Amino acid sequence: MNEFRIAAIPADGIGREVVAAGRTVLDALQAEGRFSLAWEEFPWGCDYYAEHGVMMPEDGLEVLEGFDAIYFGAVGWPTVPDHVSLWGLRLRICQGFDQWANVRPVRFLPGVASPLRKADDAELDWVVVRENSEGEYAGLGGRNLAARGAGGEVAVQSSLFTEVGCERIMRFAFDLARTRPRRRVASVTKSNAQQYGMVLWDEVFRRVARDYPDVETESVLVDAMAAKFVLRPEDLSVVVASNLNADILSDLGSALAGSLGLAASANLNPERRFPSMFEPVHGSAPDIAGRGAANPVGAIGSAALMLAHLGLEEEAARIERAVEAASAQGVLTRDVGGSASTDEVTAAVVANL
Repeated sequence: MNEFRIAAIPADGIGREVVAAGRTVLDALQAEGRFSLAWEEFPWGCDYYAEHGVMMPEDGLEVLEGFDAIYFGAVGWPTVPDHVSLWGLRLRICQGFDQWANVRPVRFLPGVASPLRKADDAELDWVVVRENSEGEYAGLGGRNLAARGAGGEVAVQSSLFTEVGCERIMRFAFDLARTRPRRRVASVTKSNAQQYGMVLWDEVFRRVARDYPDVETESVLVDAMAAKFVLRPEDLSVVVASNLNADILSDLGSALAGSLGLAASANLNPERRFPSMFEPVHGSAPDIAGRGAANPVGAIGSAALMLAHLGLEEEAARIERAVEAASAQGVLTRDVGGSASTDEVTAAVVANL
């Protein structure tokens, strides 16, 4: 039997509800006896911040390092500034464990209406690969000159692009494309306006592409790619972009699929020097927290990505098929036009395993 230690960090808001839902599905699978998950849950998040003044303990990364994977909910609450909660927990884990590849599939589920007319008669399925360690979210910069008085402060936010960072995420994207029905990688920048970091990105992409002659390529400006997501989504297979651009584009893709509540993601350390982290893309949604209305599909899909990363591809595929079956049966939360509760959707997925 394969045995794995999993750290669960539900964190804030609906993160607690959807992590519980994902664990229910995973526990139903592991009950069959082909693998075993040893769970340990950590109470880190905004409530922890209110009590301790930090989002996670100082030795939090040392504690997490011994786990095989991290299953994360969502971070953020109105009582804590968003930049404090994000950098204090999620980004601290991502950067501390060099989880440099963020994978965000865009999946169109049966029974879920898409605002795209093309989704009615075309098979749409693509993956956004996000550089997850540097770029616009490198955290470089600062604020100064506040002593000048009102209106005199200066803030500097610097992006960081390195050849190493660009090349490794691009090779990851090309390798992923080789596993898909259509071998195609689209690189996204704004290099006409950002003439240093993103021109470097373009140059590295052209160099890396020469090592993958069997994969189609294109380079697209981010505004044109946003339009392409809407107008020609059938052309997409793997989209690779910087931290900020991929963050925005992947949210657009999920909205086109019907809801951010459907979107799963994996924060990977591909070399496996550190544990990887799996989380739904949606936020903590304070407005619906505790009401049983959260869509658990993103978290359940993230659980499938976690199993695949742990080498349990068959089990991961079963979860994905069960989600599709529940969706086709019309068991949907209200964000995708249904009336089912979080628990009802979870129960339908379990029943379809």
